[in-house]
Amino acid sequence: MTNEVIEKGKRAKIASYKTNICSTKQKNDALKHIATQLLMDLNEILAANELDIIAGQENQVDSSTLDRLLLNIERVQAMSDAILQLIDLPDPVGEVLEDITKENGLHITKKRVPLGVVGMIYEARPNVTVDAATLSLKTGNAVILRGSSSAKNSNMALVASIHRALEKANYPVDAVQLIEDTSRETAKTLFTMTDYLDVLIPRGGKNLIDLVVRESTVPVLETGAGNCHVYLDNFANVDMAKTILKNSKTQRLSVCNTTESLLMHEDFFHLHGKAFLHYLHGELGIKIYGDEQVCRALNAALPAKDEHYAEEFLACTLSIKVVENVYEAVHHINKFGTNHSEAIITEDVQNAEVFLNSVDAAAVYHNASTRFTDGFEFGYGAEIGISTQKLHARGPMGLPALTSTKFYITGKGQIRN
Repeated sequence: MTNEVIEKGKRAKIASYKTNICSTKQKNDALKHIATQLLMDLNEILAANELDIIAGQENQVDSSTLDRLLLNIERVQAMSDAILQLIDLPDPVGEVLEDITKENGLHITKKRVPLGVVGMIYEARPNVTVDAATLSLKTGNAVILRGSSSAKNSNMALVASIHRALEKANYPVDAVQLIEDTSRETAKTLFTMTDYLDVLIPRGGKNLIDLVVRESTVPVLETGAGNCHVYLDNFANVDMAKTILKNSKTQRLSVCNTTESLLMHEDFFHLHGKAFLHYLHGELGIKIYGDEQVCRALNAALPAKDEHYAEEFLACTLSIKVVENVYEAVHHINKFGTNHSEAIITEDVQNAEVFLNSVDAAAVYHNASTRFTDGFEFGYGAEIGISTQKLHARGPMGLPALTSTKFYITGKGQIRN
């Protein structure tokens, strides 16, 4: 019900006035309690998650969604470990970004401050519940969480554990709110809750993200879907290409930095294409949608349409196209990509520079897997999401992305003439 959303919005707003003046020590102490409490509540969390998994299986949810939904001992332990790593990261709040003394003696400093109240709307990812809550707490924010119905039991158990920890730490419990009603009406209320929300962050599939961007009157930090590409240049090392494709495509199918599209330079294709396709399909078991040349070289390949080149499969499926040169590869990526992560495999420095500078994406790679686009891999700790937009933040969003800035001006009676 919308009443729940409004009431929890009020509580979060009031809590944010308290959390934004909490010291780093207070925030880290609260995080330490959460890391411990999650392990203490392990059995309760796993029992709740099992209910969600059973319901997902009964509803014939696809395997990639079930993988994102699943919690086990290792994943809960990883959540706890991530919080301990977060404690060790510098607190961005209070960081002085500019320090100016004017001729009239006026002293101006620009500092990082909390955003206020962060709204998170996300799908079958219970790990986001913990990531969003702890990142928000570390930066002095309050957070309102709205997960999907598929993870409702897991999210409720996780937030209950977080609340127990905050009580023990004497930290404002209302700083973490979970919207338990997962109906569309609650989502629509969040979209327009400008009195209580300072920013709304969608995290999930393209449909969810597009919906939030289209309908929200609350400022949106857009985390994009991941139609990531690997381009095999005519100067690509074949063995390196195989290793990178195996990792970037098959290591974990359900995440946004997995490669979904492969482009091959026509010279590379003529020399290695047939063997490479049989490696991808025959050895790695990848389903392939390809252009005419690809379909002629591999009988099992299915004809690719524009919709396949634009799709985030989140499955063991790949779209493949043969291109004339690096410029055609860039054009294809900028047309069908999602501005997430793009890679070129080549030993030619000039071609690499053209690709890296021309592709419109948050992260670009030369001779490396797209799977590295991640807060932990970039040294940020847990991430609130991966932004594919260009304002405020881009790429993996760590702690600084959850802050704004404020000017502090100190004088001795100065007035403006």
